[in-house]
Amino acid sequence: MTADWQNGGFGVYVHWPFCAAKCPYCDFNSHVRRVVDQDRWCKALVRAVGVEAARTPGRIVESVFFGGGTPSLMPPETVAAVIDAIRKGWTLTPDAEITLEANPTSVEAGRFCGYADAGVNRVSMGIQALNDADLKALGRMHSVAEARAAFDIARSVFDRVSFDLIYARMGQSVPQWRAELGEALSMAVDHLSLYQLTIEQGTRFGDLYRLGKLRVPGDDSAADMYEVTQELCDAAGMPAYEVSNHARAGAESRHNRVYWRYGDYVGIGPGAHGRLTFETGRIATETMLAPEAWLDAAYTDGLGAAVQTLLTGEEQATEYLMMSLRLGEGSDLARYAALGGAPLDPARIARMIDAGMLIQNDTRIAATPQGRIVLNAVLGELLV
Repeated sequence: MTADWQNGGFGVYVHWPFCAAKCPYCDFNSHVRRVVDQDRWCKALVRAVGVEAARTPGRIVESVFFGGGTPSLMPPETVAAVIDAIRKGWTLTPDAEITLEANPTSVEAGRFCGYADAGVNRVSMGIQALNDADLKALGRMHSVAEARAAFDIARSVFDRVSFDLIYARMGQSVPQWRAELGEALSMAVDHLSLYQLTIEQGTRFGDLYRLGKLRVPGDDSAADMYEVTQELCDAAGMPAYEVSNHARAGAESRHNRVYWRYGDYVGIGPGAHGRLTFETGRIATETMLAPEAWLDAAYTDGLGAAVQTLLTGEEQATEYLMMSLRLGEGSDLARYAALGGAPLDPARIARMIDAGMLIQNDTRIAATPQGRIVLNAVLGELLV
């Protein structure tokens, strides 16, 4: 019998929790440390991979993703050691996608050849803006010139290079975003991640927004920027295959599709999440957030896992629907039902189809571009 996770595949996520500075909009598990014991961290990550591989034997790894934090602060030797541990612990496919997130500072860009030698074959760069004033406002440590220089180096080393931009930034207008996105598309290789700025609680921007000291474009302007994003990316041959991700055909992020197609994945490092299927069922894993606590635990039990929760069939089905509807290909209602999902109301689906929010083909439903703008509301209608 084919396990459900095989519909999405299997990947490994490795979290490097350190950054040179904390961006004011970031609510990821990232920390600034003056000194990092690189040797101890390398050994802990390798040990964690070995322990996870021992409890999930026989898996075929299709993708590896080094995220953070700022993984481009990792020594290339550490990246190589982790990839080697993954190769020893599981079967790493010859064409596996191995991605590393990078910040475009000149020092980190100089490491790209080392990462390529380690086995990395795809880089995702956090450029975030093509305007120096906005980069400063976003707390970024690079200039546009540095970003372009690092991007050129990345293109010379890697066949696959993606970069991120944030839109609906403070004071940004729709024409300004149109011009900036056009510039980005002229640079793009095969993939772009384009995110609307969100104000998260617990961040510096969250505090400023609550005090009325931070103003961002309203919902109508943000929606107009989203429409401009779809228009220009479609015309450039990089349509949205997911709410915030655009790619040329065949260049979609294989690792992120493991998440969105609700496959299994191992989470290594502080605050990393995972989904793993065993004979007893599928579990959700979440490791300790504090880097030092995770490091100590990794040396003790190899996992650093703070929480391991057995998911009910209905919880799995809900997660599957919430993740897969982000994709242009949408969700298979037969798979949703097989997981144990509560029946969806056909009348509600019909109403959202009539409203232009959903399309349906046999047992598969998908959000339209209009529906993806308000996906949370669409999910709220479905999962009542």
